[in-house]
Amino acid sequence: MDKILVRGARTHNLKNINLEIPRDKLIVITGLSGSGKSSLAFDTLYAEGQRRYVESLSTYARQFLSMMEKPDVDHIEGLSPAISIEQKSTSHNPRSTVGTITEIYDYLRLLFARVGTPKCPTHHKPLAAQTIGQMVDQVLSMEENSKLLMLAPIIKEKKGEHLHVMDRLRKEGFIRARIDGIVVELDEAPHLEKNKKHTIEAVVDRFKVKQDIALRLAESFETALELSEGIAIIAPFENGDEVIFSSKFACPLCGYSIQELEPRLFSFNNPNGACTDCDGLGVKQFFDDEKIIQNTELNLAEGAIRGWDRRTVYYYQMLENVARHFQVDISLPFNQLPEKFQKVILQGSGTTAIRFDYINSKGDIIQKSHPFEGVIPNLERRYRETDSQGVRD
Repeated sequence: MDKILVRGARTHNLKNINLEIPRDKLIVITGLSGSGKSSLAFDTLYAEGQRRYVESLSTYARQFLSMMEKPDVDHIEGLSPAISIEQKSTSHNPRSTVGTITEIYDYLRLLFARVGTPKCPTHHKPLAAQTIGQMVDQVLSMEENSKLLMLAPIIKEKKGEHLHVMDRLRKEGFIRARIDGIVVELDEAPHLEKNKKHTIEAVVDRFKVKQDIALRLAESFETALELSEGIAIIAPFENGDEVIFSSKFACPLCGYSIQELEPRLFSFNNPNGACTDCDGLGVKQFFDDEKIIQNTELNLAEGAIRGWDRRTVYYYQMLENVARHFQVDISLPFNQLPEKFQKVILQGSGTTAIRFDYINSKGDIIQKSHPFEGVIPNLERRYRETDSQGVRD
């Protein structure tokens, strides 16, 4: 049903009107004062939608709800349960929205907190905590006599030889581990290359699925979860799909976690739910490139970027070092500098280290290598860290 059909509406000053209203659309009703806008929207459509919803409830529930008078209409088809928003005169507040003023937002927060399923933003897997009993039941429901491994992930995609990890597992009594996807005995573990990423998972148990191993599985799960901070993996001996279990409210793949869902997490007026960039206001202050660059026809020494010219020796020398690293003629007007170099000046060099010359208190020149912060990140940091309103202005 893609329309709401109204036939013979005579509520108040409506004159036996017929109309079709498309569903799932934003509909605006306009007209002169007294033409019947409210009679149609509130006293006919809303009243009938609310009446039908209340009548669908139990007798016990109905005694707590008021029901509007049945509208004078021949027939309405395609109507859903309805809500209406009261018109109020309110003061202007940057933290107020239609949802908060009408209190609909409170019900939405409650709905998301009680019914919502949180998911990992990276892997899109549900964030769900399981008890050991639930884990055991799921394993026992697998194909009987299938051969499985229980693994506890220790290292995941990290560089290094990880010799201390191998030693710790041996001391704790583990015999085998799965290293980079291959199960090996710890006494015969291969030497890991220092500059490559490796994954190490301790083999906690090897078993066949049978109904009489519930107690054994529970103990093995307890060991695996304690060893890997809440993650356990069930893998087949041969190729096949693995099952990842988590005892925490976290993603089983990357460990991303949030606290248990509650209404305040969905409130932008609460520190727990507000965006950290805009503090829940929906507006973020930022430095405008066009205002930072005073005059693109000047070079950096002449003051293309205010506060970073030759009069500010410390910052200008930094720009000279950056220009030397990228082999750029700093005497050129800013608009003639390579676009890539302009971006480095404004946004920084990222992870690229640059050699800088500094003069210490004794007048000696010392050299240090580190990434260039960038003009805009520098201004943002100083604005964030200062307590002086004069500096901010």
